[in-house]
Amino acid sequence: MINYRKDTDDIVTLILDMSGRASNLLNHELVTAFQPVIQHLQREKAAGRLQGVIITSAKKDFLQGGDLAYLQELKDAQKAFTAAQQLKAFLRDLERPGVPVVAAINGDAIGTGFELALACHHRIAVANPKTRLGHPEVKIGLIPSGGAVIRLMWLLGIERAYPLLLEGRRYSPQEALKVGIIDDLAEDYHDLIRKAKKWLLSDPPTRRPWDEEGGGIPGGTAADPNLGHRIRLLTARLSADSNDLYPAQRAIIDLLAEGSRVDFETALRLDSRYYARVATGEVSNNMISTFWFDKQAVRTNGLGRPKGYGKFRPRRVGIIGAGRMGSGIAFLCLRNGLEVILKDVSQPIADRGREYVIERIDEYIERGTFQPSEREELLSRISTTDQSTAFKDCDIVVEAVFENKAVKQKVTREAEEQLDEFAVFATNTISIPITELGKESLRPENYVGIHFFPPAEKTAVVEVIKGADTSDETIARAFDFATTIRKVPAVVKDSWGFFAARVQNTYILEGVTMLNEGYPAALVENMGRQAGMEKGPLALADELGLSLVLRYEQQAARHYGDKYQQHPAVPALHTMLDDLNRGGRHKRAGFYEYETDGTARLWTGIADHFPVTKTDYDRRRMKDRFLFCQVIEAGWCLQEKVITEPAAANLTSVYGWGFPGYTGGVLRYVESYGRAAFAERAKELVERYGQRFSVPKYLR
Repeated sequence: MINYRKDTDDIVTLILDMSGRASNLLNHELVTAFQPVIQHLQREKAAGRLQGVIITSAKKDFLQGGDLAYLQELKDAQKAFTAAQQLKAFLRDLERPGVPVVAAINGDAIGTGFELALACHHRIAVANPKTRLGHPEVKIGLIPSGGAVIRLMWLLGIERAYPLLLEGRRYSPQEALKVGIIDDLAEDYHDLIRKAKKWLLSDPPTRRPWDEEGGGIPGGTAADPNLGHRIRLLTARLSADSNDLYPAQRAIIDLLAEGSRVDFETALRLDSRYYARVATGEVSNNMISTFWFDKQAVRTNGLGRPKGYGKFRPRRVGIIGAGRMGSGIAFLCLRNGLEVILKDVSQPIADRGREYVIERIDEYIERGTFQPSEREELLSRISTTDQSTAFKDCDIVVEAVFENKAVKQKVTREAEEQLDEFAVFATNTISIPITELGKESLRPENYVGIHFFPPAEKTAVVEVIKGADTSDETIARAFDFATTIRKVPAVVKDSWGFFAARVQNTYILEGVTMLNEGYPAALVENMGRQAGMEKGPLALADELGLSLVLRYEQQAARHYGDKYQQHPAVPALHTMLDDLNRGGRHKRAGFYEYETDGTARLWTGIADHFPVTKTDYDRRRMKDRFLFCQVIEAGWCLQEKVITEPAAANLTSVYGWGFPGYTGGVLRYVESYGRAAFAERAKELVERYGQRFSVPKYLR
């Protein structure tokens, strides 16, 4: 569990090595094992036989976080408070043996695992750019439980600690050094231990800043008028951005403000109270369920992947189309160790795509994610061309040209002529059926849809679309390709709008309907965002293009035939497209008007064509309409087996089109709302607005 070694300089090295685990985990078992070790260290110090302590790991990771399965079941706030206090007591004992302690970080230290590193007097990490350090808890609706918020405040100051905690980023060692959460880098494990011992022998301080007499927080406290004013501005900005829908985010800024005004021990108790409230809340439960367990089920355990096929390990990827989408996919592939052939209609256009990739690489070097020494190696793996013959040895080719059936089929045929019988061909399309596109394919069983969401290099999910002739083995290979480039793949049927666009469209249509009903456009947009959506429905309509929004509805009409009931938004869309020629952002004229620099504001003439007649608003009902229409459509998709895995549906909804993350996704929303209560509320909406709010059997 903990290997204890002492050298002739009276430096003790504690090597974490939990038996039966691939990684060390900071749980009750490890804390219990540490107690007699800490007591022994204190006796050694009292006897004058201890110069310092190094904590490192025998595993490939340094230390991982806590037990999320336990947290998901934790409903008792008192138990959560007690557990947090116990962890804090352990970490306080660790940082107060009366000697300096170094965290020699040889691998990942995430969440609760990084809490132990923060409790050490000095932190050194091996400069492996693939290692990740930090506190991503806020991304699953939590705050750190061991006092990291308070320690980071004392180490960095409120204004530097706040964005670090709020973003929840996992830092490379180089980035971590830049932001100030570690103190030094080492070349390798040998250098790591050498540097740790050198620091311990340099007569370093044995007390933490918060234990020093007269110690202060860098930059001051919330009691300082200027800083207090800036904290109020940060709080207002957070409320504007998140509509206070994420308790963990609000807890961080409140805790920093309150904790800065009191002594360290009192601040730790405040920390435990905030943690208990957040950890036992519904939002954290929803977010842990989706962003941890659902993501693990899909990306790590292969939920939704056809069984019985070996792991596909692509080496070389061909990409057709060097625009923003194709270049973004190229960057993703390079970042994950693959070779890339980037093709477009001419060499200069293909080279422009490479320039976009270079810009992204340089951006990541500036951040510290990549190192300058990696630049040439990354660029050595991408080549550009205007000839399909360059695809000869590719394992998979991804087509990302514009949305035109004839063009897509032409470039597909040209590429397939160069590929062997095992290569996969994937099309990135948002509205053309895969089966229809695949009719001209030389090997339709190897033809699959992979729908990337823009920007490709940032969004976490892709839709893997199975055409009528696509083999299960090809689906499995496309799934594996997606996980290789760190995407969450959702396997969907080749139906109109697939899954994401079909459900997202209901949100847009509901917003257009409200506008047509006489609600002010600004109110419609604000209510969409206040419900938790990333963008207002009218802004999203403009971004997609109103003709595409209408096309999806026309596809629905063909799909359902006599059963189809026209959505009340359709006449308004025709007005915008046919009468006013306002098609969206690409036309620089839609529900918004666009300046040459790209800035947008609601069209000043919108009320002339959609008069405001509503003077009394039920804001809760407006928000419910926005969320319920999406949840209900997702339910129909599951019932019709457009998508079969609820976990994938949740992840696609949040990552793919911006369904509110605090809900845990479209299906998790029903669980937290309560199925009976959801059905009852939907019934009220049916009575007011029609059958589009009818709940499918799947959700009942």
